[in-house]
Amino acid sequence: MTFDELIQNVKEWAEDKDILKSENAPKQLMKVMEELGETAGAIAKNKATAEIMDGIGDTFVTLIILSYQMGLNPTECLEVAYAEIKNRKGNTVNGVFIKDEK
Repeated sequence: MTFDELIQNVKEWAEDKDILKSENAPKQLMKVMEELGETAGAIAKNKATAEIMDGIGDTFVTLIILSYQMGLNPTECLEVAYAEIKNRKGNTVNGVFIKDEK
């Protein structure tokens, strides 16, 4: 399945569950943070790859739902972010990319 197909499936699932209301966005943001925290914990504890994949996938799902609650298209959000970073110059220091200041 393509990423776009998966996004559509998540959107349809959220519509079926009546989640895609804008007033749900603050609670959905908390869900994003929860899933991200669980992913961070799995990575920090060197959990199995399957648990980390589940956490990353759950984080994607929560972000996709949040974007639709905010009236945004998740693909367009990613396009905006990529356009911002694609030409960045900098260096990776201790595993963290540090962008050059202009």
